Amino acid sequence: MENKDREVTGFDYLWCALYASAAFAIELLLLAIEGKIGFNTQNLTTAQHIGHWILITILWIIAGVIIILIGRKTTGHELWKPSKKMKGWQYLALAACFLVNIVSKYFEWNGFKVVMEWNSRGPLLFVFQYIYYLAEGFLISLVIVYGQLACEKWFRNDKIPYGGIVLGLTWGLMHIVSKGDVWIGLLSAFAGFLFGAAYVIVNKDYRKALPVITLLFVL
Repeated sequence: MENKDREVTGFDYLWCALYASAAFAIELLLLAIEGKIGFNTQNLTTAQHIGHWILITILWIIAGVIIILIGRKTTGHELWKPSKKMKGWQYLALAACFLVNIVSKYFEWNGFKVVMEWNSRGPLLFVFQYIYYLAEGFLISLVIVYGQLACEKWFRNDKIPYGGIVLGLTWGLMHIVSKGDVWIGLLSAFAGFLFGAAYVIVNKDYRKALPVITLLFVL
């Protein structure tokens, strides 16, 4: 339900999407602070890794909640409202999204991402890293939701995964800077589009989309 006090524009939604995108930069700020206090951010100890992930997880969740509250106040959009039931073809399309996602990440990682991270991190670090991934998936979902709403408001079409395009152009291409690799950035942008497609496939029901998008991200 949109804000009745004034006309809600696409920019009201877009600002929320951009806030969620900007929240990813909190980690860069945290890394800068860690470097200033003497941490070797390129080679953190196990305790430092865990502390970093716990802190950024808390900060990202707080940021996400604040963005939801801002979105509710400025647009009146109710994030958790239910939608119609999915049809058989939608389940097949969702399965296709998972298949494409896993295959593309296999080529990106030269193996299955989860298996490789389990082997490289070990059980303890793996658990905390994936808790951190859950918080990142939460922010990713918010970029998609509000990016989708913004573009639907402008273009009057609710079938195109605009939210995935917005995610790809922000979070996805940010990986070029954060990872220092254009190819990884392009693959991340493609993944963002895929996550947005999954959001449309589940009828933009956030109760379904949040776990689906997060699972696509972590696999």
